[in-house]
Amino acid sequence: MLTILGFAMIATFLVLIMLKKLSPIAALVLVPALFCVFVGKGAKLGDYVIDGVTGLAPTAAMLMFAIVYFGVMIDVGLFDPVVRAILKFCKADPLRIVVGTAVLAAIVSLDGDGSTTFMITVSAMYPLYKRLKMSLVVMTGVAAMANGVMNTLPWGGPTARAATALKLDASDIFVPMIPALAMGLVFVLALAYVLGRRERSRLGVLTLDEALAEEPETVLVAAGSDTVAAKAGGAGAGLPEEPEEEGLQGLDPDRPTLRPRLYWFNALLTVALLTAMIMEWLPIPVLFLLGAALALTVNFPHMPDQKARIAAHAENVLNVSGMVFAAAVFTGVLQGTGMVDHMATWLVDNIPDGMGPHMAFVTGVLSIPLTYFMSNDGFYFGVLPVLAEAGQAHGVSSLEIARASLVGQPLHMSSPLVPAVYVLVGMAKVEFGDHTRFVVKWAALTSLVVLGAGILFGII
Repeated sequence: MLTILGFAMIATFLVLIMLKKLSPIAALVLVPALFCVFVGKGAKLGDYVIDGVTGLAPTAAMLMFAIVYFGVMIDVGLFDPVVRAILKFCKADPLRIVVGTAVLAAIVSLDGDGSTTFMITVSAMYPLYKRLKMSLVVMTGVAAMANGVMNTLPWGGPTARAATALKLDASDIFVPMIPALAMGLVFVLALAYVLGRRERSRLGVLTLDEALAEEPETVLVAAGSDTVAAKAGGAGAGLPEEPEEEGLQGLDPDRPTLRPRLYWFNALLTVALLTAMIMEWLPIPVLFLLGAALALTVNFPHMPDQKARIAAHAENVLNVSGMVFAAAVFTGVLQGTGMVDHMATWLVDNIPDGMGPHMAFVTGVLSIPLTYFMSNDGFYFGVLPVLAEAGQAHGVSSLEIARASLVGQPLHMSSPLVPAVYVLVGMAKVEFGDHTRFVVKWAALTSLVVLGAGILFGII
């Protein structure tokens, strides 16, 4: 019964948000609360929610201060050279813009943090998509898939979890998977090319100068916060003028928040922060909390300017943190009632005996839906050991099982249980249901490409 109710709860949630009958926050809260009553454990709902919130609180804190930190870095001009290079490559051509989105997302994903990737990618590309009236779900979908492939880096999370759960070395899991993951990234770039050609045929091509000439008096002010435009030369004290239509494709080179004299300080601070994150010198929420405080203090020593920067990014912070805490209700009920355990056990028990020697393939296939419907922690620490044990009984090594378990990550990054996806859709002003409808089929296909390449190369 718990198995059926678990699948029904997930299906109800997805249907409601895809049909836009409820907002994601409302669905994340109301659907699990209702099913908790159906299970007969309504009296324990409070405990489940508190457990879920407790588990996700560090993630929410990390996202809150990461948004502030990288928002400030975008405001002060740290990423302007990268943005200018991407914009120069794109030249207001929809095809180049979509491919550039995939390339930028893949490069930024090297830091191992999805939220960082989405903040930088959307901040750079959103004005281009809006000005040329391109499909924003193409941007969010391509960025999510590129990040999903790169999320398998040893410091990205899934590989480390698989290594920990099965007591293996992370490099032994990841390094042999590089050819298969490279094929997945090539597929994402090829898909970006196809989607870009579709956008180009729908919209045509402008030169960047032609695009800018249509609205010469508007410039983008705060790329790290809400995308707003202000009259050229009209902003003061780091605050945008009244919001108007989005204009210039890029970052205003004269925005008052720029700090060119502090460029190398900000670059070194960011490198140090990412290094500390990778080396795990301190918990990630603590690192971003310290980094945000230091970045604000050095770049904006005057209190009114600090308040203005925090206010500029407040909406993104509130949207994302609110979504994370709402997701805590969903995960708390799913885990507290035991539904997730029963679902995993049911799936493993229903694997045909004849598939035993092919458990690596089975694990790869199962990782696609399971990492979408479950958190990475739930899958890698709850399901993967069971799959590995079943594989060992049929002579399949734990290393093969661990490598196969990474296959589902391109789809996982668009899961409603991944906090970073709310950063992506929130900053891009895309409905989560629209993003889901667009990305699921392509992300699942990307995962299958990785799986197929892994089998072809003899890795899985």
